[in-house]
Amino acid sequence: MPTYKKSQNIESIEKDLYSKPESYWLKKGERKVMKLFQLMSQRVPAYKDFLKSNKIKPDKIKSVKDFKNIPAVDKNNYLRKYPLEALCWDGELKDHNWVISTTSGSTGEPFYFPRKKEQDKIYADTAELYLRNNFAIEKYSTLYINGFAMGAWIGGVFTYQAVRYVMERGGYPLSIITPGIFKREIIKSVQKLGPKFDQIIIGGYPPMIKDMIDDAIREGLDWSKYKLGFIFSAEGFTESFRDYIIQKTGIRNIYTSTLNHYGTVDLGTMAHETPLSIFIRRFLASRQKVYKTVFNSIFRFPTFAQYNPAIFYFEEENENLFCSSFSGLPLVRYDLKDHGGVYTLAGIKRKLNLNGHDLDQIIQGIDLGKGIWNLPFVYVYERSDFIVKLYGANIYPETVRKSLQEREFASFVTGKFTMQIQFDRTHTQYLEVNIELKESVNETKELKKKIQKIIMIYLLRENSEYRSNYRESPSRQKPKILFWPYEDSHFFRPGVKQQWVRK
Repeated sequence: MPTYKKSQNIESIEKDLYSKPESYWLKKGERKVMKLFQLMSQRVPAYKDFLKSNKIKPDKIKSVKDFKNIPAVDKNNYLRKYPLEALCWDGELKDHNWVISTTSGSTGEPFYFPRKKEQDKIYADTAELYLRNNFAIEKYSTLYINGFAMGAWIGGVFTYQAVRYVMERGGYPLSIITPGIFKREIIKSVQKLGPKFDQIIIGGYPPMIKDMIDDAIREGLDWSKYKLGFIFSAEGFTESFRDYIIQKTGIRNIYTSTLNHYGTVDLGTMAHETPLSIFIRRFLASRQKVYKTVFNSIFRFPTFAQYNPAIFYFEEENENLFCSSFSGLPLVRYDLKDHGGVYTLAGIKRKLNLNGHDLDQIIQGIDLGKGIWNLPFVYVYERSDFIVKLYGANIYPETVRKSLQEREFASFVTGKFTMQIQFDRTHTQYLEVNIELKESVNETKELKKKIQKIIMIYLLRENSEYRSNYRESPSRQKPKILFWPYEDSHFFRPGVKQQWVRK
């Protein structure tokens, strides 16, 4: 077997993650975020104006305590308020080299996020660390099948560039193929190339990966013949979903063979599951009383991940998550519009101890990879305010609302609806749209088909992510239409604000 050169920098970081205390990383994060604030206040024209408008004097911000009183920025009060070049370092855009990703534009005009090679290398560091820790890529020849969308969205291209960096600088026996979201091409890659490698890692959106696994089984593919790993992104999932993936593919180690990212197009990959975070999540899921003390509710199940505060500095304020980072567009106290919170590793241990569980003891003898990373945690719920995710695509109520406002439906429906993602018995997800009929109107098959068709026309017209998924698997993108009587208490109880999205 050939000898591969080692990635010395990553080995050093890896050693520090296991050996240096959590306090080291937290203090490093505080120093970095204070430096970021000072640099932005001097060199980013938009942020200088933002601070001036909010009567913030940068030289008065001398501590992290001061920092936490700075107003947060978001898309509306900052990113969309200023020209793109004003959001960049020194107001410079056109004279630099960028890779530009975009949001889907489902709530209006898409926003374009430029990033430089530094951001790609940061994600490459992250990827290299978990590829070593979870999948031992320094030991096994590995085929990474990149099943993320390969258009202007961040997932596919960002992943390709990061893995390419890891391959080249680390000298690992690592190869990548980029079929994107096309399930048939992923299956063919496994069939044709899989036997030539020690292991296969497949990255993609959870529902798409699940469908691909099921399709392959129907075609006679025996997943247990391969040493497999799965890397997910774009949305959360339950532990029963993880169990389903493990059961269908024959994966042996629950904690090291799957992981989910927490990332956004705004900032990139900010955190990811680790074997430890998966263990804690599963441990809590089977103990409702302890779970509720950690996450405050037994009805919501967040993604639970670890992060490096020296790279992405998270804050929690009234269950809203802020993040600061030297990203493509540098951002300080950026309101992610995500609900969740942060925990230190020490804080999680205390929570468990108060409920009679010693984390250090209960993980004894469990294979959690090479070791425990002494990093804090961030947890995030699926956004409950205005979207659902269908195969990784953000589906916004506004699109459905406009479709129901078509004149031909005016005599039949009120225009009120509630949409949600449901799963059938095989864990296949679909979009369900519950629609209120006008008083004394009865549903018909013809009306149901017409509304389904118009909703799909609007989604295809307005939502680039949905459109891309539709080209790959049109039948899975069809919404299921359910009609309800006027003022039915299940979805349309009078006197309360309409709930357009239900999680």
